[in-house]
Amino acid sequence: MSDSPSICPTLVYTDAKAAIKQLTEAFGFAEHAVYENEAGAVMHAELTFGNGMVMLGSRGTGSEFDKLMEGGGPTGVFVHVDDADAHHSHAVKHGADIVMPPTDQAYGARDYMARDIEGNVWSFGTYAPGAEES
Repeated sequence: MSDSPSICPTLVYTDAKAAIKQLTEAFGFAEHAVYENEAGAVMHAELTFGNGMVMLGSRGTGSEFDKLMEGGGPTGVFVHVDDADAHHSHAVKHGADIVMPPTDQAYGARDYMARDIEGNVWSFGTYAPGAEES
């Protein structure tokens, strides 16, 4: 079995370099790989967070994925964090657009939501999808 994640959300951005900067600085992702074309557009990037990964690229590259995503609207991505309040504080310090502050949920988790520079909604919380109920 591979250590690579089985599912990777994939997003396209008008300014992929700015998105990478925000995702790494404000939300704690780490750059795993960034591939640019001759014009400097991000053709493919991989950012990691824990054992998960998101992939992203620039709009307007002409790739098949870019063509299929043309006109695609914002998406939502959930990221498990151990401490939603600490993660939220870090994001706020880096100017993140918080759309829901840390909130206790009826199902026992604590989470918050932020909108990235191009309108995608990122949820960060203590909920652990697939974990055994205790």
